[in-house]
Amino acid sequence: QVQLVESGGGLVQAGGSLRLSCAASRLTVGNYAMGWFRQAPGKEREFVAATGSSTVYSDSVKGRFTISRDNAKKTTYLQMNSLKPEDTAVYYCARNTGQWGDWGKGTLVTVSA
Repeated sequence: QVQLVESGGGLVQAGGSLRLSCAASRLTVGNYAMGWFRQAPGKEREFVAATGSSTVYSDSVKGRFTISRDNAKKTTYLQMNSLKPEDTAVYYCARNTGQWGDWGKGTLVTVSA
């Protein structure tokens, strides 16, 4: 069974940076589109970024976040710069097999004002 494990979250001040990692097991990452999503308290999970044949970002993070992956390490990254308090959320990675799935448990990012 495919397993995705997110890490790298934490507490950071507004304007700071974090890099999230999503390590995959029993999966050839390069064969699929991989994505990052987030869920803020009291809100629905929302799309952040994805990489596959192309790279896509939500308007709210475009220009500040960068998604990348290292196929040899089976790891997908999310570099987050110029963080804002509204970026506070649990961040999840997922694999696309026609729909998004194989959700990890997430990593919490908290941005203080």
